Amino acid sequence: MRFRTLHSVLKSSKTSIVHTKNNYMTETDRKKAQRWTVVLIFLGFLIIDQAVKIWVKTHMTLHESIVVTDWFRITFIENNGMAFGWAFITKTLLTILRLAATLAVGWYILRAIGRGVHWGYLICLAFIMTGAAGNIVDCVFYGEIFSASTPFQTSHFVPVGEGYSSWLNGQVVDMFYFPLCHWTWPDWLPFVGGRPYTFFSYIFNVADACISCGVIALLLFFRQTLSREFPMEK
Repeated sequence: MRFRTLHSVLKSSKTSIVHTKNNYMTETDRKKAQRWTVVLIFLGFLIIDQAVKIWVKTHMTLHESIVVTDWFRITFIENNGMAFGWAFITKTLLTILRLAATLAVGWYILRAIGRGVHWGYLICLAFIMTGAAGNIVDCVFYGEIFSASTPFQTSHFVPVGEGYSSWLNGQVVDMFYFPLCHWTWPDWLPFVGGRPYTFFSYIFNVADACISCGVIALLLFFRQTLSREFPMEK
């Protein structure tokens, strides 16, 4: 009787050890898979972002527009500002802030993987980091390696140091324009009455889209996760 009881205890302990080991290996595999997912998203969309920007910059003149459909155009512009051209701080400071934000998000992603966050939450963060990095490349390098884009000639690669600007002061390349619909505001409306309006009038790039989609998805689907990760003191 005692032998059977001892045998049962040992068998149960062995099963628990194997179960724990399997869980450990599964957790390790999860972390590895999540890290590779972040890396693939980052590299994949960063390459797409830069490939599109370089093609536009070297094949289109500034403000040139290619009509794809009535509601979609490739329109080449450059800007100093945040996503969609909102400029409100100096260019050098903006670039430093973008770099700091990208590093901070990357550090947070590594910490979040260790805590076992939801896959969707992690993918949103990866898109945000990728978008920030995509525009950083423009700011840091483009001024040094490209000639100036003008309405009369396309840009081209130049030796480092012979570009149109200095390190950290390159222009961000935007190109996607979706004028979905047009209307004129009624004359009786204050401030905007009688003025034509186009929706959606912003011109953006792949990096901007990554940031926007990541942020919107976080707010729509992961508000509870955000509340747990960043609790607000009452």
